[in-house]
Amino acid sequence: MKIELNGIIFSDDSREVLEHKDSIVFVKTKLNERFVDELIDVGARIITPFELKSHLKKMPKIIGITGTNGKTTTASCIYSILISLGFRAALLGTRGFFINNRQILPKGLTTPTLLEIYNDINIALQNECEYFVMEVSSHAIAQERIAGIDFSLKILTNITSDHLDFHKTIYEYEMVKNSFFSDEGVKLINKDSTNAKFNVINAFTYGIDNRANLCVTTYDLKDSIDAHIIWDPHTDTSKEESCIKSNLFGKYNLYNILASIAAVRILIKNIDLVSISKALNDFSGVPGRMEVVHTNPLVIVDFAHTADGMKNIFEAFAGQKVKVVFGAGGDRDSIKRPEMGKIANLFASKIYLTSDNPRTENRDKIINDILIGIDDKTKVVIESDRSKAISLALSELNTNEVLLILGKGDETYQIIGENKIPFSDKYEVESFYNNPRN
Repeated sequence: MKIELNGIIFSDDSREVLEHKDSIVFVKTKLNERFVDELIDVGARIITPFELKSHLKKMPKIIGITGTNGKTTTASCIYSILISLGFRAALLGTRGFFINNRQILPKGLTTPTLLEIYNDINIALQNECEYFVMEVSSHAIAQERIAGIDFSLKILTNITSDHLDFHKTIYEYEMVKNSFFSDEGVKLINKDSTNAKFNVINAFTYGIDNRANLCVTTYDLKDSIDAHIIWDPHTDTSKEESCIKSNLFGKYNLYNILASIAAVRILIKNIDLVSISKALNDFSGVPGRMEVVHTNPLVIVDFAHTADGMKNIFEAFAGQKVKVVFGAGGDRDSIKRPEMGKIANLFASKIYLTSDNPRTENRDKIINDILIGIDDKTKVVIESDRSKAISLALSELNTNEVLLILGKGDETYQIIGENKIPFSDKYEVESFYNNPRN
């Protein structure tokens, strides 16, 4: 990629630099360092990511959120609260790039390339943004796509299991996630995440089950979220308390809200907890994340694509009869598939197994991997065509039941083979109920 900062052109593509070595500066990264010797031989100018930031006139306060689940909702909630409090803010992540409630760029990688990030930061500065909220994936940490970026705050939502196709072992995955918090910078850690390891210097915590800097004294999760919270930074600053209310569902979203409130309280010293809690009222959630797409009967679309993510969704509907439509991505971490099946077997009264971006992998093989974790096969319906699976599940849904359609969230495509085919879970539900034949 090629970007321009303060009149200087930078690129991470060695071919581009070789062609224009007198006018383009090469940014050396972990992914392109094998081409450096060739560029040195022709006298090209080479800099590191740590030098790149000096070419920005200033930096906004950058907040980086990582974790297996909750990154998108937490980042979006922080962004929403900041804007509601009157600050100019940018948001970069799975859903795209946004500035002050305006979408600038469409969806891409959770964390884009280093030069893309710097280009987005530059755009945010041109729009006078004081804060830049971004999701940080484990891939980006391992590939050093965030090298040289000074974070004002780093946040850990949780660590369970995901992306083992890339990281190979859960130990490596945990190690990569935790490495983000090994420095002495300001960090915010989910105290209830038992496998979190971090440098305690400048560390703040939040939690529900364990004592933390931001903790919950009481909460009610029936139909929405109501809670009483206490902020205790363990400094000379006195404790603060507040009540929060949100139309989001589930305990896991309470964690996301706590992380968001704590983040803003840490970053902005002169705004109290009550004011931040009031600003939360403007956040109505994220498309494709526990999104209600039909009521009576209740149909929910969510991005959950790990066993832990699915468990969080199911637990939000404890005591209700729940059915589920889901699959698993092809050419990706296959180890998690039986675990996803096990969770569905534990919580769902009926399971519709289908496709979820099979890519080049055999769809039946993916479904059979999930089936390994399902003890009660009598509750399983197999329909590899996702559109047909959703339609079948909706046709069999009673008004007193809940249907969860998991794995794709607000994605607008299916990847089958090498092709991206237009597809939306939400559209499938809306089409079913708007079709007079049903």
